[in-house]
Amino acid sequence: MEWPAWLCGLWALLLCAGGGGGAAPTETQPPVTNLSVSVENLCTVIWTWNPPEGASPNCSLWYFSHFGNKQDKKIAPETHRSKEVPLNERICLQVGSQCSTNESEKPSILVEKCISPPEGDPESAVTELQCIWHNLSYMKCSWLPGNKTGPDTNYTLYYWHSSLEKILQCENIYNEGQRIGCSFNLKDPSLEQGSIQIMVKDNAGKIRPSFNVVPLNSHVKPDPPDIKNLSFKNDGLYVEWKNPENFQSTCLLYEVEVNNSHIVSEIFPVEEIKCQSSEGRICLLFPSVLPDTLNTVRIRVKTNKYCYEDNNLWSNWSQAMSIGEKTNSTFYITILLIIPVIVAGAIIVLLLYLKRLKIIIFPPIPDPGKIFKEMFGDQNDDTLHWKKYDIYEKQTKEETDSVVLIENLK
Repeated sequence: MEWPAWLCGLWALLLCAGGGGGAAPTETQPPVTNLSVSVENLCTVIWTWNPPEGASPNCSLWYFSHFGNKQDKKIAPETHRSKEVPLNERICLQVGSQCSTNESEKPSILVEKCISPPEGDPESAVTELQCIWHNLSYMKCSWLPGNKTGPDTNYTLYYWHSSLEKILQCENIYNEGQRIGCSFNLKDPSLEQGSIQIMVKDNAGKIRPSFNVVPLNSHVKPDPPDIKNLSFKNDGLYVEWKNPENFQSTCLLYEVEVNNSHIVSEIFPVEEIKCQSSEGRICLLFPSVLPDTLNTVRIRVKTNKYCYEDNNLWSNWSQAMSIGEKTNSTFYITILLIIPVIVAGAIIVLLLYLKRLKIIIFPPIPDPGKIFKEMFGDQNDDTLHWKKYDIYEKQTKEETDSVVLIENLK
């Protein structure tokens, strides 16, 4: 099929117009000017710059920027950039200009501006600085002293967030073992998606300040729930509790520990709530729990990934509550007392009859020497007796013969 000449000409004209309108200058633009850096609040770093001099009039300027090691790349028309970052290390930003948002386009020569860490010996700064937002009501920050600090160092904690007009100082300093901490009120629902900036230093200025930026949606620890009711229903244990304040049930995960007097304790993870009472309480039914035993229940909670970043910050266990029949301990105590008596009596009887048992089990072996002694010892006594009798009889006979002889001589 042949196209009309006028239609082909129109098609060519449209292609040329479209190509000309979408074309962008590809020449490299001059670098930005007057790049500077400043710090606001505690950890808000702000870079500002001016447009390049001598840029192409047909170029719609965009600015390409990134931090060290080409992290957090960004192309935007604004002539400034800010970031919340702990000031414990050197931080640098590189900025260049270009004529489009295409990352493949080569920008101008990059200009760099850095901010140095605070002065002081790094070994003197506090370590393991961490903060936890307890029940969305107050924050507790704690740390360990630096390697080159004395035991008499007086620490001060400063904090700032978007709802404050100025930096505040934490007054409630405390010691908790080797760690030192400070707590302050922080109850503002608008902060759940924000962060809080922290700085710890000493009053004398001898140690290096330490900074931290805490995302509030990842360091949340709820209070323990409150168990309200325990009962047996439908061959199971019915548990009813109340969530900690400031939290919805859809934002929490639960663990319920059931300790039975006949078996070891069991922990049931709960991700979905099966029922919710009219009073805003949470209820759950645990099957196959025996009512004729003593059952002790405890519950703890943590935030879930749907509302907060899951970081395994479990609450403390709730106060324990028990239900069921307590096993009668009198019987077991009696058994425990009787068994030692029976064992002791058996040992005594065994000791008394041990010799008899030994004779029965291991009969004695006769002594041949004793047998021969008894046999031949009696015969020797009889021989001696007869020998003595013969001598006596012989002497008597001689005396009689002598008397008879003398009478005959007369």
